[in-house]
Amino acid sequence: MAEGYRIFDRALVRQHTRKRAGGDALYLFREAANGIRERLLDINRDSSKVLAIGPLRAGEVLGVKPELFIATDGRPDGGQDGGPDGGLDFDAEQLPIKDQSFDLVLSNLDFHWVNDLPGALVQVRRALKPDGVFLAAMLGGETLRELRQSLLFAEAETTGGASPRISPFADLRDAGDLLARAGFAMPVADIETLTVSYDHPLKLMRDLRKMGETNALLGRRKTFSRKDTMARAIDYYFEHFSNEEGRIRATFQIIYLTGWAPGPNQPKPLRPGSANVSLKDALKP
Repeated sequence: MAEGYRIFDRALVRQHTRKRAGGDALYLFREAANGIRERLLDINRDSSKVLAIGPLRAGEVLGVKPELFIATDGRPDGGQDGGPDGGLDFDAEQLPIKDQSFDLVLSNLDFHWVNDLPGALVQVRRALKPDGVFLAAMLGGETLRELRQSLLFAEAETTGGASPRISPFADLRDAGDLLARAGFAMPVADIETLTVSYDHPLKLMRDLRKMGETNALLGRRKTFSRKDTMARAIDYYFEHFSNEEGRIRATFQIIYLTGWAPGPNQPKPLRPGSANVSLKDALKP
């Protein structure tokens, strides 16, 4: 991939996710897994060949046993004991999957760290059998907007400049367009917003570290933040994003992607002008 298209330090992403902790800090992954599960139930179909991509073993979280598990954190077991047989460790940007191998592909909060998202989606679409389904959750554009604003303001005020600290997340329209560009039929992108509260911004940052969701931008500042910058960011966060109880809020947007590999039995849109009922007649009282 050309350097100009690289946003994330993929080695650092894998390092962060390798250190991912368990417990309550993974609430975001559980929320996203529940959202994928609901959409999977709506589809209501059996899938014998399932591919789960990501360090949290999305397939097992959803109660679907994957035929193959692709770890993206450098550990074939996904950082958990008893990983599924055949687990592999590959970068999500270079999936070693033969064309038309799976009925269902799942990914839980992994693709927002991919540099070449269109390319990764094309690989997933090719891995699906005709009429196969792709279901994924990824973080969207308004995620951590409070933290982003607080850090940018504080750094500009204390240093006279600002460096990127929060990832540039895709918005809903972009996500839907990317599915269509990748060749998925009947692409759907929908979004849910989760707002959580903390008694202190440092506790939010601690949980982000445990999630493996800290800064991995290539253009990030390589040195530790100055004490006065962090102090000002904390003050700004409390001043602008706290509730009546004095707790700060943090926004997470989860974009859910659903796409189908083209298949012969899928419904096709009618040819323009082929309708045999006019809108005028349909609207008559």
